[in-house]
Amino acid sequence: MKQNINWGIIGLGKVATVFAESFKGLENAKLMSISSKNQHKLKIFKGKLHINQKYCFDNYEDLLNCADVDIVYIALPNSLHHEWIVKCIEKKKNILVEKPATMNLDEIEDIKIKLNNKKLFFTEAFMYRYAPHISKLIELIKTDKIGRPVSMESNFGKNILIKKNIFGFNKKKKIDEENRIYNKELGGGAILDLGCYPVSLSTLIASTFSNVNYDKIKVLEKSKEIGITDVDLDSYAKLEFEKDFTSKIRASFSKDLGDTTIVIGTKGKITIKNTWHANPATIIIEGETDQKLEIDCKNNIYSYEIESISKSILNKSLESNFPNLSIDEIIGNTKILEKWLS
Repeated sequence: MKQNINWGIIGLGKVATVFAESFKGLENAKLMSISSKNQHKLKIFKGKLHINQKYCFDNYEDLLNCADVDIVYIALPNSLHHEWIVKCIEKKKNILVEKPATMNLDEIEDIKIKLNNKKLFFTEAFMYRYAPHISKLIELIKTDKIGRPVSMESNFGKNILIKKNIFGFNKKKKIDEENRIYNKELGGGAILDLGCYPVSLSTLIASTFSNVNYDKIKVLEKSKEIGITDVDLDSYAKLEFEKDFTSKIRASFSKDLGDTTIVIGTKGKITIKNTWHANPATIIIEGETDQKLEIDCKNNIYSYEIESISKSILNKSLESNFPNLSIDEIIGNTKILEKWLS
């Protein structure tokens, strides 16, 4: 019986670096293979992570053709996700794709069609969902600690357009038009890069007390700051769900919003500090009984994601249930992102 899942990564950028370092100490998962068109990155990854040369590829197709790889983590720019998801499906590889899964609704709906009856694992890489503080948050809501949720606020933002000079004064950075996060063709902008986090958490919280009808969610009060490369640098929206639940969400490259989430219920509220990366996360409960919880994460937060997905594949649990996102949930969240972007 197979004891662990062999992973391959295509695209060796910053997120892939952190992800790759998260295999340490995991018993059911191994980083076996990497692929990049950048020879320098391949060399660095190979040496640092002790990857066998025969599993280091300078062509993505070669990794997909490797019979020893069980699942591919797609860490390429957003604009390349659809193409390489399709190629993974054709090669019968299980798939974890970096968020957002695709650039638009048409692409993710096409993926659903192509996945039909293929018996492959597929989900989108929201690492925060796998960490213990999110499971605790769901438990607190479902055990009625704050009553029925009626509203929430969730932010993700850091001012990356300012840097300090040698005298300690703030200096505005010039936008690098080649950087993927500022490049519209590559799927840049705060909404797609960061806003997908509060969107996905909003629908998760809404699902704790009611089935979510994504087609009935309204995206209201939209505001955007558009930069010189025509992508949004700071964006806000209010999501209005059925069952009298709303969520105020914001994502920013130009403001230090932090990453705090507040869920307000009929009997109190929960505040989560360090929502997305935890280590540690703080949960503050204010209600009939006040409580403060500090929740640590092992190694780094991506370890939980890798371990959980590997367990699912080993157990042949290919239907995605929490903490995994199902294809229909991904489609639903993409609908919200499209409305926010429009």
